[in-house]
Amino acid sequence: MNLSKSKIITLVIVFVAIVGLGFWAYKVNKGKGYSVVYLTTKEVYVGMLRTFPYLQLTEGYILTTVPDTTDPKKSNIQLTPMSEALWAPEGGIHLVKDNVIFYGTLSSDSSIAKTLAEQKK
Repeated sequence: MNLSKSKIITLVIVFVAIVGLGFWAYKVNKGKGYSVVYLTTKEVYVGMLRTFPYLQLTEGYILTTVPDTTDPKKSNIQLTPMSEALWAPEGGIHLVKDNVIFYGTLSSDSSIAKTLAEQKK
């Protein structure tokens, strides 16, 4: 096979671009802490969120409010691992962007992040 110099240079540039894109995607999705995701259905999930190439939540928890047993006028927040849900997903869930109202990384100082850190110990 006889490749011209311009074809070889083009192939090298394409290869470098693909490797660079892969590295960028890896960096974007790695190292983030827990994120919160709020859906149009008013469901709230907490977990490790990947945004590239699609939205995927792993190590997820369902955030719900439950009535306070001592004062019915108050409510408490409960984190239930998705693995304990009736529909327990295997490996995480894929989210449809049109159903996401917002998402963001949890502050390490937030009460949810502290609760999750304690559970990991």
